[in-house]
Amino acid sequence: MPAESMPEPGTPGEPGTSNPRQRAKGSRRKPRSTRSTRSKALLITAWTAAGIVVLGGAGGGYLYFKLNGNIKTVDINQALGADRPLKVDNGSENILVLGSDTRSGSNKKLGGGTDDGSARSDTAMIVHIYEGHKKASVVSIPRDTLVPRPSCTDAKGVTHEAATGVMFNSAYSTGGAACAVKTVESMSGIRMDHYIEVDFSGFQKLIDDLGGVRVTTTKNIKDPDSHLKLTAGTHTLDGQQALGLVRTRHGVGDGSDLGRIQLQQAFIKALVNQVKHIGVLSSPTKLYDLADTATKTVTTDSDLGTVKSLASFANGLKGISSSNMNMVTMPVQYDSADANRVLVDKAKAQQVWTALKNDRTIPKAATKGTATGTAKGVVS
Repeated sequence: MPAESMPEPGTPGEPGTSNPRQRAKGSRRKPRSTRSTRSKALLITAWTAAGIVVLGGAGGGYLYFKLNGNIKTVDINQALGADRPLKVDNGSENILVLGSDTRSGSNKKLGGGTDDGSARSDTAMIVHIYEGHKKASVVSIPRDTLVPRPSCTDAKGVTHEAATGVMFNSAYSTGGAACAVKTVESMSGIRMDHYIEVDFSGFQKLIDDLGGVRVTTTKNIKDPDSHLKLTAGTHTLDGQQALGLVRTRHGVGDGSDLGRIQLQQAFIKALVNQVKHIGVLSSPTKLYDLADTATKTVTTDSDLGTVKSLASFANGLKGISSSNMNMVTMPVQYDSADANRVLVDKAKAQQVWTALKNDRTIPKAATKGTATGTAKGVVS
């Protein structure tokens, strides 16, 4: 599974009130500090979790209701009301998938950082399912992108004023899932049909329940911050190693978040391939363990908040193979005023949003010449 340019699917048919702080000029992007080695790719289990939940209904009766009770939900529609982009009725679907990195409980034990009671969406992807549900495009949004955040009301009913020049992942820590969705919709002009959030610790357990994921590294990877040490070659990664791989930034490329996204996207393809071929049906116990972990790992919008609904949704995705998943990073450029931040390349990003709105292939020109990191080719 190459981490270089991914195959594209075929064609199916600011507001703000606060100003960003002034920063000294920087000539080159520098590696981030160890504090920024939080998990970025927890969301990569969302596709897997949804797929496994398809099998959850097999338990019936008590097991069904137990799995149903595992799923946490957020009523995005009620929280955002009518002030949203219109739904484009062309047979496609858009899902915002977030990886949440809380700083408490089992996440703290996995390297989540100081237990300050906060939570961050350290990874975000827009998954666009094309009409016919045979192809998908996945657009990664770098957490360090400076964006305008619209006003948001959090779960406690507190309204936070709009702000400009803030990091993208601050939307989630400010107003939770609804604020993250609102920020993405404001940036893209695209309505998110669904929301799936994946938990840090759940990712590790899910990989272990799957029996690991097989990947091939073309270079040695050694990153003490993510506790990962791999020699070049083929490995079956357990949960802890997989978490280290999708978190590593200092062990590959230029040490940037953009380089790490390349690893995450490559790992997703390996994960999708493995789930599609794993023989979980041969073991009822393994089947239940996977479904139990998957349902405990995800938080969804209320429309997907039951095993039946999630199973129906996932069943519609099972025809999408990794070879029909086009993965790109939202077009950004390094911020010359701060080497640790990136800015949206508005003209190129608009090409991405226009393509998705019209259920078309994202043009290669949309990402050409943008800052995409230098970790390509490390994992295949």
